[in-house]
Amino acid sequence: MIYRVTHTTGYKYSAPASLSQNELFLSPRRTPSQEVLESQLRIDPQPQHIHKRTDYFGNTAHVFMVQNPHNELAITATNLVKTSTPVTPEPGSTMPWEDVVKRLAEHKESLDLEAQQFTFASPLVPLLPASFKYVAPSFTPGTPVLTGAIDLIQRIYTEFTYDKLASNVETTVEQALINRKGVCQDFALVAISCLRVLGLAARYVSGYLETIPPPGKQKLVGADASHAWISIFLPDFGWVDLDPTNNHLANETYVTVAWGRDYSDVSPVKGVVMGGGTHNLSVTVDVSRQS
Repeated sequence: MIYRVTHTTGYKYSAPASLSQNELFLSPRRTPSQEVLESQLRIDPQPQHIHKRTDYFGNTAHVFMVQNPHNELAITATNLVKTSTPVTPEPGSTMPWEDVVKRLAEHKESLDLEAQQFTFASPLVPLLPASFKYVAPSFTPGTPVLTGAIDLIQRIYTEFTYDKLASNVETTVEQALINRKGVCQDFALVAISCLRVLGLAARYVSGYLETIPPPGKQKLVGADASHAWISIFLPDFGWVDLDPTNNHLANETYVTVAWGRDYSDVSPVKGVVMGGGTHNLSVTVDVSRQS
């Protein structure tokens, strides 16, 4: 598949802002199943300083500063990406989850050591007794690790309600487990907490998912949104992406932007502003299939 993804973030201030500094994670990364064909970033007003860097996890980040007074700020990232279906192993053929935990703890192989950093708590992912209680039925003794992970995301999909009004960026994993409501970010963080509490390696993935309109309906431009899912590490294979919001493995309709320990590592736009009074935020995303 080839997708053109346009992600626009706009701020309107009630009073002039004297300075705005932001960090962006809006540029898709290259993976075995994804190639970036074009990547453009437009910022208005034009920043006085902009710097592109690769962060610790290999993601592309842009840092910019607007130092002149401005009443509005618009950030538009346009990317053309070619995707293919990721290769995944047969779930039942993967090693028992206890053996995976042991491999990660021993980290004798370089990839196991690299993955081990995703077994620990992180700023938005605590390792809770409630997480262990929830995940236990999916990982009975001897369960193949990918079989258990697939069962976990199926249970989250079935037992949690997708509700945009039930959570915000400050909603905790503990609150999401209690309320059983939220959005893709909440479901991903819950799944990660559940896997890490067992000693498994799981990371947070941000990106986009093509939205298929109902039969007979036309797709609305700008109706898509940023998406989040998880990735679990399988020794001797690598990482496998799973989506608890939609209850399936990631396929060619997913566009990967960045990954990290949790949302705080890869939020699309974050920064500070001086002045500006109150502000209105608008975000539109369009994922358009080209071929």
